[in-house]
Amino acid sequence: MEGIPGTQTRGLPVGANLDCVDNTGAKVVEIVTVPRKGDVHRRNPSAAVSDQVIVAVKKGTPEMRRQLHKAVVVRARRPFRRPDGTMVRFEDNAAVIVTETGETRGSDIKGPVAREAAERWPRVGALASNIV
Repeated sequence: MEGIPGTQTRGLPVGANLDCVDNTGAKVVEIVTVPRKGDVHRRNPSAAVSDQVIVAVKKGTPEMRRQLHKAVVVRARRPFRRPDGTMVRFEDNAAVIVTETGETRGSDIKGPVAREAAERWPRVGALASNIV
């Protein structure tokens, strides 16, 4: 199975709502844009697992709401194929809020985290209790 590339199918377009699974105070976030994705005329940028996105907090504490933050997608319902040929799919769409340098803002992550996100973002992988 050497010739099958592991591509992340981008199934989270701009405007998608994700659960925020850390303890920063945000509950639901909405994708505002995906940096470095898109740039094709009339094509909305979309994100996949382990992509960094800019999100707006829709539900959460008053300090977090109505602000823009950077986040990393850790789970997605859209199935994607791994290099060994297995298809991976999660039950929900979830993200973790991070800083400009990729450090997590919270100190705990609830639920499983995709292996691709844990490998690309070391601080997210260090806080994850379960890596799938």
